Amino acid sequence: MLILVCNVGSTSLKYKLFNMPDETILVEAKTERVGRTDAIFTYRNHCSGYSEKLENLAIPDYAAGIRLFLGYLLGEESGYCREITELEAIGFKTVLAKDYYGVHELTEEVLQAMEAYNEVAPAHNPPYIQAIRVFREILPDRLMVGCFETAFHQTIPLSRRLYAVPYEWYEQYGIQRFGYHGASHGYIARQIAAKAGETYKLISCHLGGSGSLCAIENGKSVDTSFGFSLQTGIPHANRSGDLDAYIIPFLLSRGMPMDEILRGIDKNGGLLGISGVSNDLRDIQAAADRGNERAALAIDAYCGAIVKYIGAFYAELGGLDYLVFTGGIGENSAPVREKVCSALAHLGIAFDPARNASARGEALLSAGDSRVKVYVIPTNEEVGIAQTIYERSKP
Repeated sequence: MLILVCNVGSTSLKYKLFNMPDETILVEAKTERVGRTDAIFTYRNHCSGYSEKLENLAIPDYAAGIRLFLGYLLGEESGYCREITELEAIGFKTVLAKDYYGVHELTEEVLQAMEAYNEVAPAHNPPYIQAIRVFREILPDRLMVGCFETAFHQTIPLSRRLYAVPYEWYEQYGIQRFGYHGASHGYIARQIAAKAGETYKLISCHLGGSGSLCAIENGKSVDTSFGFSLQTGIPHANRSGDLDAYIIPFLLSRGMPMDEILRGIDKNGGLLGISGVSNDLRDIQAAADRGNERAALAIDAYCGAIVKYIGAFYAELGGLDYLVFTGGIGENSAPVREKVCSALAHLGIAFDPARNASARGEALLSAGDSRVKVYVIPTNEEVGIAQTIYERSKP
């Protein structure tokens, strides 16, 4: 079964074509800088070895980006498919929809439910809706499925999902902690289950431009650092993370416009806001190594927030068997992993700096006598989506 998984960013499109159920990646591609005249398109057919990288392209919208990819997928030299109808299903790592929290066929009703929460996920929902509508126009009779980021977190007890606000806000508006990065945390849970069996306590740290932690017990999410929106939790590349709500009316009272406040906490906050250097941890780490005090402060604040959530989740879980780092920062920043783990020795973590420094791909980072096993495991959200759709489509 050929399943195409599409990951839509605020200015990007990423694709992986899977042959299921063997999970073989046949084709993968990426379009960066959608909406600009200097877009970048990369494409690789793993079966034929064909690859291409195009730069300085005019990709005005998602429709143009999608048609470019499909042109290559069907191309005489570059293509894998002879006909577009060979695609049996298309899966999307959708974020949030009102009253839809699991895995759903992307009907017009579901798209409207996504639009109802555009204000909650402004950088994610509108691009996804646009891309899905383009695919539906091109392939009106294909199965299209959204694996919502909130799905994995539906097992969190209501007492941990509720905010201490009038209960009617939950009943009327759905105000609650939803949690995100579900595809990634769910994938990590399955990888650890393959090592540990059915019974285990795990904290999954998805650290990247957007980051979240998840407490997992026996394969089920029991708490997570994200809340109602993707604004909460640990600091992100540009987003502030946890913020006292009364900062906003305070700044308003001092004459700061709301749009400037929102830019400060959503676009100019996070690692960028503290460091003043960059939203990219690699640049911040390099600046810190050169003696930039604000860059070092940003890293300390970032790692401190991660340690704080790990401590809280350890208490909720009543112990810990596995700690896993994943995501772009989690997989690639040995200094962040070491800084976090060095602060957690009292939880039973015996960290091995040499293993950490040399880790490439999946690797054990803890010493042999560590009570808690620490791993870095590259996440594979796309294969998890393909697995879900394949299971759903079986008679």
